[in-house]
Amino acid sequence: MSVVPADVLPGGALAVEEPAACAAELGPRARLWPSLAAVYRAQLSRARVARIPLLFVATFQSVGIMVLMRGVVDDGAEAQAVVAGSSVLVVAFVALNLLAQYFGQLRASGGLDHYATLPVPPAAVVLGAAGAYASFTVPGTVVTAVFGCVLFGLPLAHLWVLVAVIPLAGAALAGLGAALGLLAPRPELATLLGQLGMSAALLLGVLPADRMPEAVRFARDLLPSTYGVEAFARTFGPRPDWAFVLGDLAVCGVVGVVSLGVATWAYRRAAVR
Repeated sequence: MSVVPADVLPGGALAVEEPAACAAELGPRARLWPSLAAVYRAQLSRARVARIPLLFVATFQSVGIMVLMRGVVDDGAEAQAVVAGSSVLVVAFVALNLLAQYFGQLRASGGLDHYATLPVPPAAVVLGAAGAYASFTVPGTVVTAVFGCVLFGLPLAHLWVLVAVIPLAGAALAGLGAALGLLAPRPELATLLGQLGMSAALLLGVLPADRMPEAVRFARDLLPSTYGVEAFARTFGPRPDWAFVLGDLAVCGVVGVVSLGVATWAYRRAAVR
């Protein structure tokens, strides 16, 4: 009678334990920044053709508003508010209005199921889409700001502050737009909420604050884009108070972090339903 080692028997203890020990391990979890870059590039390439006409509409709308306001407001602080508000309005149109519509349609069509199957963190999906949409606002915002400065005779020396205003105001408004789109039960409601948000940015951001009632001023302070408008408008003065400019930009940044966090939570909530 031959002796066979137990580790080569099909029913042996070691034969049973060895497949378990050699079971395929799960791959490493996708990191945030590479996933964010991948989602950003995918969203940017997908929306490039479809969003350019809408960006032209947003820019033309803001330029038209400044032309209309040229015969109404006086020079000085009122002109600064109109130019700054019209420039940030381009950001609101794309980052708030269009992003709310996009996520509302994505949720209604089942597109969130596709993203849920990808090995990417939820924050990467929200931040990538928000960053891609906010990127489309850069040309229109710069064109609107330059045109407004020429139209109202404002200095062009501090337009570089848009490098901070666009991403910070864009983050705050994009997070709000994504949250509205993901929390709305129907895509029609998401579109309506995005339109209302853009209208609020138009009425409360472009019109001079000095001519508003006290209750409307309070509502204006609650709007995230207000602080981007204030930061940009302060740079038109002969001696800008950079402490106040940085303070307004800091508020924009904090609101952006909070709104994007809410949008990420809303994405998780909508993806599991």
